[in-house]
Amino acid sequence: MKKQYQEEITNAIKACQKIDGINHIYFAACGGSMAFMQPAEYIINRECDIPATILPSREFTTRDPHDLGEHSVVVTCSHSGSTPETNEAAKFAKEKGALTIGIAFTPDSDLEKNSDYTLHYSWGKGTDASDLNTGVLYGFIFGLLKAVTGDAKYDKGLKALDDLEAIAERTRQQFGDTTKKWTSELKREKLIYAIGSGINLGETYSFSACWLQEMQWINSSCIDSAEYFHGPFEITDFDVPFIICEGMGVTRKMDQRAVDFAKKHSEKVYVIDNADFDMHEIDDDFKEYYSQILSGVVFRQLAEGFSYERGHSLEARRYMWHLDY
Repeated sequence: MKKQYQEEITNAIKACQKIDGINHIYFAACGGSMAFMQPAEYIINRECDIPATILPSREFTTRDPHDLGEHSVVVTCSHSGSTPETNEAAKFAKEKGALTIGIAFTPDSDLEKNSDYTLHYSWGKGTDASDLNTGVLYGFIFGLLKAVTGDAKYDKGLKALDDLEAIAERTRQQFGDTTKKWTSELKREKLIYAIGSGINLGETYSFSACWLQEMQWINSSCIDSAEYFHGPFEITDFDVPFIICEGMGVTRKMDQRAVDFAKKHSEKVYVIDNADFDMHEIDDDFKEYYSQILSGVVFRQLAEGFSYERGHSLEARRYMWHLDY
């Protein structure tokens, strides 16, 4: 990870340590920026007794959480740093007395001006995975957990960042042919469901809402594996396509149940099984947490595959950037 990013993470964590007892950590963002932070909520809730909640930026300000105040940490994210709802969330949190940390790709953005601290990240092809938004987020989360719990085990989670690019590239090579085959078979589908849970729910949502709906104009819905059998499974049929992200952690049983049922009743079930990822460099305690990053690698390959097979650019939009809304 770049020295600049490490220093920004260190400064933000030091600021968190100055709070006399953190009562809540909130994450607020929109779209893909919200989805990519979902694992942070999951990890914190699994690893310590500080409650964590992630909300869309507009809902965060509308809900006005009762405990939001000087003992709270609010982490926001916007790639451009200009998303209006997210800037409002940062300003709203600061007015309530919370410590605000913005995550952005663009330097000197509005979000940086509206946040107490800013974590920057790199973007684009050729970027080391540890310098991408998720790498920087994990650096902050595992560093914060070490600071608030005093447990040195989080050094193992931080160390995994050193090998993340090699692991991600290995996953790209491993699933390259598979994703090409899947997108070739699914390119004419008008609707594709995405199912996942736990640490993978953010990436599954991002694939459905951002990659398919926003960037490919394919009708889609993200279904939590835990909710599949409480309504959504009624649409399962032999010609209904599902892309299911099967985790390797505590939620795997839920995902497996969805896979088993879907395969029994549909001929179009495609499974991203996290157990297939080669993460031998990562300590067993952190493999579940890092697996979702590799799920994201595969989801991106699928998105690029759909773009190629359908002749539909990932940059095309009907409304975004073109209209006021």
